[in-house]
Amino acid sequence: HKDYVTAKADLELGLSGVRQALKVLREYYASGSAASLVQDDAKFGALMQQPALPEKHSQAAGAGSSIIGILEVCESDFATNLAKEEQQEADAQDEYDKTTQENKIENTNMEQDVKYKSKESKSLDKAVAELSSDKETTSTELSAVLEYYAKITDRCIAKPETYETRKARREAEIEGLKEALRVLEDETAFVQRKRRG
Repeated sequence: HKDYVTAKADLELGLSGVRQALKVLREYYASGSAASLVQDDAKFGALMQQPALPEKHSQAAGAGSSIIGILEVCESDFATNLAKEEQQEADAQDEYDKTTQENKIENTNMEQDVKYKSKESKSLDKAVAELSSDKETTSTELSAVLEYYAKITDRCIAKPETYETRKARREAEIEGLKEALRVLEDETAFVQRKRRG
């Protein structure tokens, strides 16, 4: 932008200078007298005396028209260059405005995303806290239920005896039955007799 401002100022200054030169030259060659360029300001009268006009001075119309033609080409070039600079600046400004608008939209979208993500994060943190609390409660309940189940299982379900325990119990029963049989054989008091009658 700084280069544009400098170039524009230079081109406008050059264009203005060429137009002033054209105006002065056109007036000079249009008037038909050489006196049109003579300065006759009263303040400069004493200090700046114009030399007397040469007696054989005449306007060179052919040279004047070629100078005016060259200046008109310069004016056209300055105007064209100024128009190009202004168009380039306008295009650059449009591109800048477009990019700035896109950046604003992108920035707004990102800010909204951050806002929504923050809100979602807080919601998820709250859900995690609630679920953690629920897990602790459920774990406590599960521990109590498993403890109760273990107690009931001990009471309700018969545990299989080991082979050694069964063998020892059976041997004790057999020994007890053998003892009872010996007692019965030795004791005749309990003998029954048949009654007739």
